[in-house]
Amino acid sequence: MMKFSLRCANDHEFDSWFGGNDAYDKLAAAGGITCPDCGSSDVEKALMAPRLSASTKKGAQDVLPPERNVTAMPMDARVREALRQIQRTVEENSDYVGDRFADEALRIHYGESEARNIYGEATSEDHEKLADEGVEFQTIPWLPKSDA
Repeated sequence: MMKFSLRCANDHEFDSWFGGNDAYDKLAAAGGITCPDCGSSDVEKALMAPRLSASTKKGAQDVLPPERNVTAMPMDARVREALRQIQRTVEENSDYVGDRFADEALRIHYGESEARNIYGEATSEDHEKLADEGVEFQTIPWLPKSDA
């Protein structure tokens, strides 16, 4: 079993357990993962830290049973500050294109628009389209302005 930190399109964060990466990918592709706060099925993996065992036994693993109730989890302050810094750097060095991100990234990729750094919003369908076209991009967890 693997525990993933997840985030919905409305920036709600929560944790859930899966049988592995393949199990997560199949369930996510089928829209079978929903946010416990708002019910959105537009969910993706969030930035997460590894869980390390403090056991002194050689080969021991620290594994918790699956949680029955998935609830929103607060983000560690150090991670939040690192994300704020990334967000500031992106905003200072890139053009904001909003929900036109995928279209503009494709235009830049094919030389139809000026090559430059851009950022904005994209759906999971946009992610697939860009990946299929060979466009390099990164998904960054974006803090809402009230937290930034």
